[in-house]
Amino acid sequence: MCLIAFTLGQSSHFPLVVAANRDEFFRRPTAPMHWWQTDSGFDILAGRDLQSGGTWLAVSPEGAVSAVTNVREGAPETGRRSRGELPLKALQEPIPALAAGLSKDAGEYSGFNLLNLAGTAGWYYSNRDAHPGRHIHRGLYGLSNHLLQTPWPKLLRLRQAMGTVVATASEDSEALHTELISLLQDTTPAPDHLLPDTGIGRETERFLSSPFIVGEDYGTRATTVVSVSRQGEIRVTEQSWGPWSERGECCHFLWQR
Repeated sequence: MCLIAFTLGQSSHFPLVVAANRDEFFRRPTAPMHWWQTDSGFDILAGRDLQSGGTWLAVSPEGAVSAVTNVREGAPETGRRSRGELPLKALQEPIPALAAGLSKDAGEYSGFNLLNLAGTAGWYYSNRDAHPGRHIHRGLYGLSNHLLQTPWPKLLRLRQAMGTVVATASEDSEALHTELISLLQDTTPAPDHLLPDTGIGRETERFLSSPFIVGEDYGTRATTVVSVSRQGEIRVTEQSWGPWSERGECCHFLWQR
């Protein structure tokens, strides 16, 4: 997952809204979002990385959301453990136990950001943060492949636009999802003078600078929106994409907690 915007307590109708694009190589085997059980028997709604067995974004039956992004580094070291296991751990473990385990094992993983969101609050941890592990509360947030709220152009574009959409949303969650999925298909590149320098070269920075990435071998593979209403309605929509943004399967889930 490479771009996530989310709101906590910014709508009178939806305490929690998450909008995300997952960017990945198209050759990496992946199962679309579906209900499945973790090894410990915990039910989750998530896509599945068929290469490493984990996921990038998961939703619990109660409407908690966890997600992971990698940290973009010029020459990253390969971690001994898959970052895809982290969203699963986040939904199953209490925050104190999760924080203790991550502090102990942070070096086992390549650079990552982990979000755990529920209601109008959440928790964020990065093994590249000087002070990892912080609680987050009401507000409008964005996360890409650097630390939470790092003002990369695509993060700022999505965060601002999403904030407006959520603040003015009616009670119609389906309409909200339709609008956010459209918003996440923004292919506007950042101007060169605003590009970050993460050690991967200017051409690649430019290619990765839009909220939605279009490519033949690598690009946005899934667009996911999650909303939890004040009345306990949980709606999840995930649109899959192929090379050159070819539209794939769209999965819809709706339940009452």
